[in-house]
Amino acid sequence: MDAILECRRGDISRQDDIDAVVNAANAELHPGGGVAGALHRAAGPELDRACRPLAPIRPGEAVITEAFGLPNRHVIHCLGPVYGVDKPAEELLAACYRNALELADKHDLASVAFPAISAGAFGYPPEEAARVALDTVIATLPHHPKIALVRFVLFDNTSAELYERTLATLRRGA
Repeated sequence: MDAILECRRGDISRQDDIDAVVNAANAELHPGGGVAGALHRAAGPELDRACRPLAPIRPGEAVITEAFGLPNRHVIHCLGPVYGVDKPAEELLAACYRNALELADKHDLASVAFPAISAGAFGYPPEEAARVALDTVIATLPHHPKIALVRFVLFDNTSAELYERTLATLRRGA
């Protein structure tokens, strides 16, 4: 069975049909702005306490915690590269997606929701971030047959349309 890969606009903290949501984390796994702030606020202070012994992480790395107050079983925390600082940026960004899927598979999770890692405050150009993310997930999913659904949850319509367009292009090229 092939996994379903979808892109949609939404709030990543409200994906109640998904086993694990992915946090676009900072190195210390602290609450912050953007995705990390939204997930930490929704999960409650237990998430921050669970993250402390796992920090710091390096760009490309992923760690997993319980989801606490979120409607999911787990949160997978990935540190994406800061564009123009962490190099090689493309390899580090791809590693985030590969490592997150590997953790999901290892924990017998059937569904994962990703944000646009590094495409916000970390400055990764959105078009490149979408291509790397989707290309990596498409290439990695066959190695993790337990994963049945991967959803990209994008904050605004422009990002959701970009990811949908990029996915359609990659599927045509496949």
